[in-house]
Amino acid sequence: MRIVGIIPSRYASTRLPGKALADIAGKPMIQHVYERSAQARCLDEVIVATDDDRIVAAVEAFGGQAEMTSPAHQSGTDRVAELAGRMEADVVVNIQGDEVMIEPAAIDAAVQPCLEPSPPQMGTLATPIRTLAEHLEPSTVKVVVSSDGYALYFSRAPIPYFRVDNLPQWPDNEPRQHPKSGLWPLKHIGLYVYTRQTLLWFAGLPRSPLEITEGLEQLRALENGCRIRVVETDYSPIGVDTPDDLDRVRQMINP
Repeated sequence: MRIVGIIPSRYASTRLPGKALADIAGKPMIQHVYERSAQARCLDEVIVATDDDRIVAAVEAFGGQAEMTSPAHQSGTDRVAELAGRMEADVVVNIQGDEVMIEPAAIDAAVQPCLEPSPPQMGTLATPIRTLAEHLEPSTVKVVVSSDGYALYFSRAPIPYFRVDNLPQWPDNEPRQHPKSGLWPLKHIGLYVYTRQTLLWFAGLPRSPLEITEGLEQLRALENGCRIRVVETDYSPIGVDTPDDLDRVRQMINP
């Protein structure tokens, strides 16, 4: 089985243009993501899929692999699918290009179900939500999972809703575990694992009503009958979307 990690990386960014090349501890951001991803034991190859010659040059300068893709793509998934469509792979891992501190073990955990006798078509990661603020925050995508480990629904809303009749409300800094059910709400982590066939099928589908409503493309898969295996992990990503995010990551990597 050939498993390939693809990192979609475009130069344009609404809030932080050129962030893929932003310097962090003497390296461009894309280099941090690439090198950490390459440490995952499950990946046979890591490639950056981009729309800009400057990113290609930066990746090749540190010895990585990068390929040009269409500038017309509306999402990282479409970019990954274009590259996957012209290469040999059984499983494709879509690794976000701004997760500077991605843990190689998290990638391995997401891929592990694909090595089982009945592998899923698609997989992803989730981590427990620890605070009320995070549970309520629309930018934090939540996922509800079935007893056999598959996604039931993804939402920006605080799902599952915690009904706490006759129970005290939690202070924001206390664990967000339901006192009766013992359930932790889960934050979705945007790393995806696909069979190559599933990825190409998914990328060819039109945007679905729930996807448009919530602004979450993984709902397109659910609406079209594709089950998504969710692996729980302690890893909680720190994405870089704003100058403040960039400053925070710089301080963490090079305090």
